[in-house]
Parts: sequence; structure tokens; C-alpha cells
Amino acid sequence: MVAPGQGGLKLARRRDRLGAPLTWLCGGALAVNLVLVAGLIGLIGVRGFGHFWQAPIVALTLDDGTRVLGEPWGVEEIPESAGATRTRIKTGNRDVTGRDFVWIDDAKLRLREEPADAVVIERREWGNFYGTPVELRHDGQEVARGPARVLDSLAAAHASALAEFDAIWALEQGEMASLNRRLEELRLAERRLALGGSGAAERAQRQQRIEQRRAAVEREYQGLASQVADRRQALGADVLVVRTIAGDMREIPVAEIVRLVPANRLGPGGRIRLYLERLREFVGGEPRESNTEGGVFPAIFGTVLMVVVLSLVVAPLGVLAALYLREYAREGAFVRVVRIAVSNLAGVPSIVFGVFGLGFFVYTIGGTIDELFFPEALPTPTFGTGGILWASLTLAVLTVPVVIVATEEGLAAVPRALREGSLALGATKFETVWHVVLPAAAPGLMTGLILAMARAAGEVAPLMIVGMVKLAPALPIDGQFPFFHPERKFMHLGFHIYDVGFQSPNVEAAEPLVFATALLLVLIVSLMNMVAIVLRNRLRERYSTSAV
Repeated sequence: MVAPGQGGLKLARRRDRLGAPLTWLCGGALAVNLVLVAGLIGLIGVRGFGHFWQAPIVALTLDDGTRVLGEPWGVEEIPESAGATRTRIKTGNRDVTGRDFVWIDDAKLRLREEPADAVVIERREWGNFYGTPVELRHDGQEVARGPARVLDSLAAAHASALAEFDAIWALEQGEMASLNRRLEELRLAERRLALGGSGAAERAQRQQRIEQRRAAVEREYQGLASQVADRRQALGADVLVVRTIAGDMREIPVAEIVRLVPANRLGPGGRIRLYLERLREFVGGEPRESNTEGGVFPAIFGTVLMVVVLSLVVAPLGVLAALYLREYAREGAFVRVVRIAVSNLAGVPSIVFGVFGLGFFVYTIGGTIDELFFPEALPTPTFGTGGILWASLTLAVLTVPVVIVATEEGLAAVPRALREGSLALGATKFETVWHVVLPAAAPGLMTGLILAMARAAGEVAPLMIVGMVKLAPALPIDGQFPFFHPERKFMHLGFHIYDVGFQSPNVEAAEPLVFATALLLVLIVSLMNMVAIVLRNRLRERYSTSAV
């Protein structure tokens, strides 16, 4: 006969025996997931940011007398061979050989050297150039000869050329761009005058004023264009003569050199400084060479700005919808259908939202805006084409179900006693919702916003339809009035990864940038999420109750 209470004790012991293995199983699964995530991020980081570390330049001599100069980019086994290996060498000099890489059979390698005079020249076009500096010329006259003297004399000439190049670029992007905008405004004013209903005499007077102003602007523009042309011609005065490993001589304008690195002469400190300089260029610079070189700052800026605009739109939409469903709507068939529709929207493929954004936001709303407010610019669309505003609204529609569901759950977690206490003190329904319920549910709202931001930052397919481009000529925010230009197209890190990794004309050379950009996107999304999480935790601490 079982004593009273012994049955319950046995059941509790049986549950303990089952619970311990389950706890270990859950803990082990969590540990495996953490290891996988850390390993993935570590692999991306090593493959990506290791690219900016300068490797030594090697000169290889093969059995047949062929010589190769470049940087080692990895070793692999030769397929269908008995353990034989081959080394991939980045030889650059694409304008000379037509390729960036060669494979060297290690069994055929006779001599491996690291010549002290070898340099890698990072150029604005045609990628890297590997060789030995021979001569520095100015206006065709020899300035220095020999690797050591050329490197000493090149520093000042290169600094001067970079300063002049930046000054020309600032002139083109500043005064000349401003004059171009004024010419476009005059063209639109002339078109507006032609579409207007003013009298013939008044129209003739206004047309004359427009032509006078256009003539003055064009004269000023031509003067600046002539000045820029002269300064660009003067930039070509300094020329670096470089000898390839095969003995060919090539002339490289100093102004086309981004950076010259005597890799085999660098010490640890020099390599670290070079690494940081390249990393800074990658994060804060402009892309070049079809996005395969240079920086990704426009893509970073476009990604962050799009997420910010998206958050400003999706938060009020999601919160208002959730408030209505939870606080005001009566439970019934209509509310059930709405909730089912919201759940189904969360599972719709993102490309469908892109098509919807193109048809509704771009063609319908944007086309209507152009017809009402910008008729003089037609048939060239202003808002009737893809832009960062339409991209943000499209992703807002894509992510609003997540915000609605999370906010509803947050509202449901607010104790009923808080509502009743507020109403008992004489507050209205709106005052109760606004001052009591909504602040208490703020952590749930922030959770939905975090999920929406994370998903939107990684979406690419819908953005390809509604405003994202491979290379944007101008940022959506600049110093021109009205400072924020929602109609402009933009770059995105997600699309940049796809473009560089799969659409690049030089995929092998761009492969490390794919990993670096991917890690950068992960870091940016993580940073934005961390900010939102910190804010959510503060709100939770501020409005916490015994039931929240």
C-alpha cells in the first residue's frame, strides 16, 4: 500500500529524471548554434577583412624560364592529382596581360624570391599594377631614375596630384553641379511658361529673361569647364615609368595612382598603417572599377537611410493598426479576417511586394504627383520612377505585419487592472490608451520594430524594382535645398554584395569584397538592433509592473 504523498513524490522524481536530459539537450543545441554563428562570422571576417592586409610580393621562376610577379592568393590541390598543389598568384596588370590571376604548378617552381624593389600600384582604373619603378618624368623630362630615388621623389608629386585631383572633383561636384542645376531649372521654367496660360506679351518678356539668365549661366559654366580641362591636362604632366617582370615598360600618370606600396620594404608598423588606411577607404570611400574596388560608403548611407525612413513609416502604421484591433475593434468575423490577412501577408514572397510597390507607389502615386506638381518635367519622371521614398514605403508594407503582431502581443500583456484603474480615476478611453497602455506596451512595439529593421536591411529583391541601383550619382541627402531628396535612387549593401559577387566583370578579384561587405552589413544591422534593444530595455524598466 502506497503511503499518502508517495505517488506525487515519485512523479516529481520521474519528471526530474526526464527534465535534466532535456535541459542538457536545449543547452547543447544553443551552444551548437552559437558556435555556428561565431564560425560563420569568423569565416566572413577572415575572408573579407584579411583582404586589406598587404602580402609580400613574390617573383616566381618556373622550369621553362617563365617569370611571374604578384601576390599569393592561396594554395589548393590540383584536381585528379596525387597530392600535387598549385598556387594562385594575383599578377594584376590587366591592361597588359588581360587577366588578374594565374595558377602556378608548385612542382614546376624553380625559384621563389621577394624582390625589394617590387611595388604594387593601386590605380583608379584597370586594377593593380605590379612591377619595378624605373623613372619619374615631368613634362617628358626625367626627374628621378632608379627605384629608391623614384620612390623618394614620387611622394611629393603624388601628394600634389591627389590634392589637385580632389580640387577638380570638388569643383565639378560643387560649382559646376550647381550651374547644371540652374540650367535645368531654367529649362523647366521655360517649359512651364510654354504650358502656362499667360498672355503673349508677358510670355515673351519672361522668355527673354530666361534666355538672358541661361546665357549668363552658360558663359560661367563654359569658363569653369575650360578651367577644369586645363587643370586635368596639367595633371598628366607627371608620369611614372614602371617595368614589368617580363621587361616591358609602362607609363602610368601619377594622378591615376591611388596608392603605391613597396610591399617588401614594409615593416609591421607600416603594414598596420596601410591596413587601417585601406579599411578606412573601404568604409568611407566611393566605389570604382564597377564596384570591385574602392569603398562602399554610398551603399552604407543608402542602407541606413532606408531603414530609418522605413522605421518612421512602419512604426505608426503598425501601432495604430494594433491599437485598433486590440483596444477598439469588437471581436467578430471582421477582426478575425483582418488577423488572418495580417498573418498571411507575413508569408508573401518579398518580390510580390516589390511588384506592388512599383505599380501602386511608383506608377500610381508617383505618376499622379508628376502630373499635378511637375508637369513641366514630363515625360521625364520625377516621382514616377524608383526612389528611396518608394523603396522605404514598399518595405514598410512588407514589414508592417511583424510590427502589428508584436505590438498586439505587447498590448495583450498589459494587465487589465491598469486599464480599469485609469478609467476609475476618470481618464477617458483615449487617455488610458495613450498614457497608460501604450507606454506599458512599448517593449513589444520595439520588438516588432527590431524584427522589421532586421528583415528590411537584408531585403534585396523588392528594392531592385523600386529604386535601388548599381551606382547612384548623388546621395539622397546633401547640402542642396531641400537637403533630403526622396525621389533619388540609392545604393544598398545587399544589392552591392549580389552585384560584386555575381555580376562583376572580375569576380575573382572582387571575391574578398563580397565577404567584407557581407560582414559590414551584419555589423550595421547588429548595431541598429543593439540600439533598439537598449531603448526597449530602458522602456521596460521604466514601465515595468508586476505583470509585464
